[in-house]
Amino acid sequence: MATNYVQPGEKIELTATAAVASGAVVVVSQRVGVAETAAAASGDKYTVSLEGVYNLPALGTDTLSPGDLVYWDAGAGNITATPTGNTLAGIAFESKGSGVTTVAVKLNG
Repeated sequence: MATNYVQPGEKIELTATAAVASGAVVVVSQRVGVAETAAAASGDKYTVSLEGVYNLPALGTDTLSPGDLVYWDAGAGNITATPTGNTLAGIAFESKGSGVTTVAVKLNG
């Protein structure tokens, strides 16, 4: 193995600026991840997964097909098909019809 190898890179350890629940969506610069562990308070360390497929809250009025690009709307706290003002999260991993408020997303790892 190369002497400069650090780790596989699908997870990153962060220091919380506020409490973070396990399973919460976290924006890391311009990347979307999911908190794998919780942070009870500011200053706590926690782990964020930057790869994988997760069921995430979604805008109920959007319809999605597998492979569609999806974005995280931090203000609304959900996945949307609208790129403007939002952070690319990854791709829809399944179809989502209007009225459905969750969608499986393959993170943009």
